[in-house]
Amino acid sequence: MVVLSILLAVVVIAVLALALIEVRRGLRHASAGLATLAGALEGVEAEHLRPLEPAVRAINAQFDIILSALPGIGAKAAAVAERRPR
Repeated sequence: MVVLSILLAVVVIAVLALALIEVRRGLRHASAGLATLAGALEGVEAEHLRPLEPAVRAINAQFDIILSALPGIGAKAAAVAERRPR
């Protein structure tokens, strides 16, 4: 009975070791794929996104101006709406 218990423990440890080896292989494969993806994304950023940065900053500056004017416009619209006959 003791021999069977020891044999069972050895088998369980061997199965777990094999499972961990397979998990490691899968993680290495995923890591290689992610490294490839990271390289591709860096290329896209360098070639397509960085050149757009000045234009994006200019557009965002215009949006900031527009957004800062909205509270005043809203207050004026509310005042006009209050004076309007119903």
